[in-house]
Amino acid sequence: MLDDWLESPTVRTRHCRHAAAAPDALWAAAASIRLADTRRLGRLVRWRIPDLDPGLTYHDLFRGYPFCVLEEGEQRLVSGLCGRIWTLHRDYPELSGPEDFAAWSQPGTVRVAFAHWVEPGGDGRAELHSEAFVEPVDAAARLRLKATWAVVGPFERLVGAEPLSLAAERAERP
Repeated sequence: MLDDWLESPTVRTRHCRHAAAAPDALWAAAASIRLADTRRLGRLVRWRIPDLDPGLTYHDLFRGYPFCVLEEGEQRLVSGLCGRIWTLHRDYPELSGPEDFAAWSQPGTVRVAFAHWVEPGGDGRAELHSEAFVEPVDAAARLRLKATWAVVGPFERLVGAEPLSLAAERAERP
């Protein structure tokens, strides 16, 4: 799904959770997860993007600044952001839409695409997927990204799947 948006990502992450629930129920549960519901990831996101309301859902987070919606369907959302993700400054550009994201080429920056979607899994089950791709614009950004990923990459598995697990649990509740 993200291959349509980034040609040669340096970083790729993928997570999937199965739930004994219908796809609509799993998507609704995923849309209800708030930053405050995820201890590790919620804190990390709010540290990285200051002034976010802890009650904000991830579903809404990916629809507003610094993100822009790249494509959306009934049970699918692809969002993107661009900039220097390794700095502590909130210096992300405001992207007006998919065209701005696709054309982004400022030296020393990256393009990041996030995809979240649900697929039927058979036997009344559904699968919630989450992927992220990071593509440097140039060699300098590639070096910075590799250095940053060497530090944060080992922890990605600990935090990246947190919202998916919560969504699966919620969707399976009677």
